[in-house]
Amino acid sequence: MKASRNLEQTNVESKKTVLYDQHKNAGAKMSPFAGYIMPLWYSSISDEHRTVRTAAGLFDCTHMGIFEISGSSAADFLELIFTNKIAGLAEGHARYGYILNESGGILDDVIVYARSNGRFILIANAGNKQKVAEWIRTPCDRHPKIQNVTISGPDNLVDIALQGPASIDCLGNLTKSDTKKLAPFTFVETQIDGIDVIISHTGYSGSKIGYEIFVPAGNAGKIWDKLVGNGAKPCGLGARDSLRIEAGLPLYGHELAGDFDISPCQAGYGWAVKMDKEFIGKTAIAAKCKDYTMQVQRCSFSGDKGIRPLRQNDGIIDTNGICIGTILSCANAGGTQVAIVFVQKDAVSKGDSIAAYYTARSQRQVDEGKKENVTIGEKLNGDIKGVVVSRFEKF
Repeated sequence: MKASRNLEQTNVESKKTVLYDQHKNAGAKMSPFAGYIMPLWYSSISDEHRTVRTAAGLFDCTHMGIFEISGSSAADFLELIFTNKIAGLAEGHARYGYILNESGGILDDVIVYARSNGRFILIANAGNKQKVAEWIRTPCDRHPKIQNVTISGPDNLVDIALQGPASIDCLGNLTKSDTKKLAPFTFVETQIDGIDVIISHTGYSGSKIGYEIFVPAGNAGKIWDKLVGNGAKPCGLGARDSLRIEAGLPLYGHELAGDFDISPCQAGYGWAVKMDKEFIGKTAIAAKCKDYTMQVQRCSFSGDKGIRPLRQNDGIIDTNGICIGTILSCANAGGTQVAIVFVQKDAVSKGDSIAAYYTARSQRQVDEGKKENVTIGEKLNGDIKGVVVSRFEKF
């Protein structure tokens, strides 16, 4: 059982984000990602991970795709392309869901925000924003209700993420709006230093307190500097990944879609696919959610010094020594390795003991008998013991 690591990197020349100068001036370690030069870390992944769990971390998410959708048919249009419900989505609220193709394949997992006067924002992942742009701009001739929709973006507005328990303090005196009162998946349209912004109580770190700030691209640097000056610590993609893994949040291409074609139901997000409404791909995704034999789980292993790190494609083994699945993503969080795994449905549950098998890291290990990939059902000797933990974690 093997899947190639689906990094959002390309061989084409990478672009600079609107915050590139901020990163370089602060000495960030930079690398190509999703077509952009992005900061991997400033100090270290572990230090920045800890900052978000205990204070406030600031992330450059300006490579994400932000589409502004308006017009008298905007709600009908989104209802058609989005698996969650748009009906009943009140102004100032947001919902998570999926954009599917006709065969039920996930084009992206997105969040839709309802603004005033029938206007919406749709946030797409950086690696998928061109694909999403092409998909949502395809004429819907067979859908007579879709008559008046205007789509702009994806780069007019950009996203800066402020995450962690001290985020409230960082925003404190920068805006007149009371962000403390924002419930999860709600937002307010306000100003920071005279700049129009949208502040949303959302994020990708698992933090109970965290915000995403949507700002005109040309003003992103000013907002970034204001937040840093108010105590937020810049963080890179390394911590963003370790935080979301620790929390159990899926990454497109790993715990969603990807080489295993993982459905929302397999990933633990069946609630975001509403079968009591019509949307593109409904029939196909209903079949996928009804008949599946593998599911996503979360496990923990020792991450103490000297323990070899686990990685994608390493095997997961039950107490009988039988391979039941493989690792999709893994990160060290405070001395514990947290792995999001893809295993046989109902094979294990929270609290069950499991083990992991290190697949070969070199030709020498292959020559010594280590397997390069694992197969469901085969007998394997575990290399490191672990335990199944709750599917998601909150902080």
